[in-house]
Amino acid sequence: MTKTTLVIVESPAKGRNIQSFLGKDYKVLASMGHVRDLPKSEIGVDVENNFEPKYIIPTKAKKNLTLLKKESAKAEETILATDEDREGEAISWHLAEALKLKDPKRIVFHEITEDAIAKAILHPRKIDMDLVNSQQSRRILDRLVGYKLSPFLWKKISRGLSAGRVQSVAVRLIVDRENEIKAFKPDEYWQIIALLKKQGEAQEFQAHLVKYNEKPIEKLDVKNQEEADKILKDLESANYVVGNIEKKETRKNPFAPFTTSTLQQTASNKLGFSAKFTMQLAQRLYEEGHITYHRTDSLNLSEMSLEASKKYITEKFGENYYNFRKFKAKGNAQEAHEAIRPTRPSRTPESLVGIDAKQLKLYTLIWQRFMACQMSPAVFDSVSLDISANNYIFRATGQTLKFEGFLKVYKTKFEENELPVLQEKEKLDLVKLESSQHFTEPPARYNEASLIKALEKFGIGRPSTYAPTLTTIQTRNYINKNDQKRFFPTEMGLLVNNVLMENFPEIVDVDFTAKMEKELDEVAEGKDTWQKTLKDFYVPFAKKLEEKYKEVKKENTDVVTDKICPECAKPMVEKLGRFGRFYACTGFPECKHTESLETKESKEVKSLNIDCPKCEGGQIIFKKSKRGKIFYGCSIYPKCDFAVWDKPFTNAEGKSEFCPKCKSILVEKIPSKRSGQEVTIKCSNKECDFKK
Repeated sequence: MTKTTLVIVESPAKGRNIQSFLGKDYKVLASMGHVRDLPKSEIGVDVENNFEPKYIIPTKAKKNLTLLKKESAKAEETILATDEDREGEAISWHLAEALKLKDPKRIVFHEITEDAIAKAILHPRKIDMDLVNSQQSRRILDRLVGYKLSPFLWKKISRGLSAGRVQSVAVRLIVDRENEIKAFKPDEYWQIIALLKKQGEAQEFQAHLVKYNEKPIEKLDVKNQEEADKILKDLESANYVVGNIEKKETRKNPFAPFTTSTLQQTASNKLGFSAKFTMQLAQRLYEEGHITYHRTDSLNLSEMSLEASKKYITEKFGENYYNFRKFKAKGNAQEAHEAIRPTRPSRTPESLVGIDAKQLKLYTLIWQRFMACQMSPAVFDSVSLDISANNYIFRATGQTLKFEGFLKVYKTKFEENELPVLQEKEKLDLVKLESSQHFTEPPARYNEASLIKALEKFGIGRPSTYAPTLTTIQTRNYINKNDQKRFFPTEMGLLVNNVLMENFPEIVDVDFTAKMEKELDEVAEGKDTWQKTLKDFYVPFAKKLEEKYKEVKKENTDVVTDKICPECAKPMVEKLGRFGRFYACTGFPECKHTESLETKESKEVKSLNIDCPKCEGGQIIFKKSKRGKIFYGCSIYPKCDFAVWDKPFTNAEGKSEFCPKCKSILVEKIPSKRSGQEVTIKCSNKECDFKK
């Protein structure tokens, strides 16, 4: 009987595609992720013995690992084909250890295509222990911070809290931004605008005041209405005459192809996808062979892909649309890897069939960005003209698109503003002169895109950690999102951040965390050992932790109320828990009675008096999920499970309304600010298409 070669990948979907390329002489099985990990019940790291990790086989992995051992024993050889990053390298090493492979072969590839797999099979290598050790040190470091620091938070604040090396810094960024916003004091300023037109023509255009007596007028120079009115008075009966005219061609270059970070940011801004959802879609697109590996910080592009893009662009649009570019990433990007691109550039989004609509949206974005990066710049005709009026200078600018270039494929916002054809010293007619009041605005709260951009800018975390970091700090209820999908810290998030800032400032310090990331990168490059990296961090950290435990005092976050416990008649207080505030009896632990805390918003919603459309006797009331998110559900849950996330609609008389088609309640669907759409009144029943 001919022995087969066993190939082990992480996921069944990836395995099915690779199996179809390799044929019957190979058997492709999935490890289903990690086969060994640190135990959850203990720290699992021997800090006294050179940080030796204690790896166990998780219960959920045992059955599959038994199968892999059986198949590996039968196979002529075993090839490890996990992902090409540090995590994938570590999984390969754990597989080799668990399966007791004597001479494991390791293959890597950037895309799941027949050519890429065939080439990888012909060029196996050994497991890269520098990459493995980098992943190990990162995993152990995160375990030390989490398992040593979290109990401190329990003693200081409340049980069940946790701290994380990267997550705590992300929370700090959000808290710092919130503090900036609260401390911000707006400055008043005024703008002076002249609405002008060429004599004898109807076309009007705007010009902004920019100079007085040849001195530039800055944004905040005109501070109040009194100063604005003085300028308007000075300009009474002034003649408006065209001065210097500057005409030039301006070019807008395309963006680089996607990295993990820029894909998450752009998918958030353009498609409204969360970082987590973007990575889920990208994972499926990668496993199905549509895109290259999606966890990368490289901007490198293969010769094959560049040739394919050139062929497509020149044949589809013409030679003048093609412009070869090579991009270089900053910092420690691994240039052997590739940017995120379509595996077959000739496969247009329109030609892709049988994939889910949201996958197609993300593929379209990736395909367009890749094609655009090899296209010519967009060319604009730009005009800037100065207009004198007494001792004042106004400026008008205009631009028109001359050549689309990459905008043919990758649409980005730009404004066209055509000015009339004018000559120097030409007199203009004043249509209107007006002043307008403005105020400086505080910095915006972070959304997913801007927070990921900040994490990348400061060197905190790595491409594969951004999505889980954002998920974790929301799950822990340290941050929440408002209606505009902007992050703000919860009361618990503020408290945890303050405690860490006061006691372990280096853990939430941006520069310190970035330095740690750099040291972990050096382990991956073989420039440092993982044990030394861990020792350099842990020795001072453990010493400080011991000192802080000696002086720890519980934070008192209780608020006295006039409520009386209905079970034991003792006073009740407001307590702060993981998911927000709640009422608790002061007789604890003898009396364990608690009640949810009704906010002003919850009382308003309850006063709507909306009958549940699914049952008799139930009312729709304001509720909060375990993660602190607001929703609206039936008051007699669990007998009735009716629930909606959107706020129930009430008319001008304050009364609720029901759908005329299916009799369910109507809700207010609030769009994102970016969409520019208005609030939609629609049926809460997903199977009903009624809109008001």
